[in-house]
Amino acid sequence: MNLNQVTVPCTNLTRSIAFYKNLGLKLIVEAQPRYARFLCPEGDATFSLHLSDAPIQAGVVVYFECENLDERVSELQAKGIVFTLEPVDQAWLWREAHLPDPDGNQLILFYAGKNRKDPPWRLD
Repeated sequence: MNLNQVTVPCTNLTRSIAFYKNLGLKLIVEAQPRYARFLCPEGDATFSLHLSDAPIQAGVVVYFECENLDERVSELQAKGIVFTLEPVDQAWLWREAHLPDPDGNQLILFYAGKNRKDPPWRLD
């Protein structure tokens, strides 16, 4: 089994498409007014949005890995993207930066290196 995509809700598809394109995702499907799908810049995972008729409730956290995290955060900040947590080393050996998308969905840009899949406490 392989993870194909993660889909998050949004209240304004056009606004959210612009936001995620600004993050660096490549738009591959635009089915206005309800759906959009992106290809992540590295690997073959995809990410999608669907229009929600109800208010968005926080709950899902989406992680995007960036090998050059600090540089990427600086580039995004120069484009006007606001982070709630700038890059910081975490106790679980990942370096993370946090930001909300336009609907408040929590995004984390991170770099974990070998600890992404093989942290010292991994079960075999």
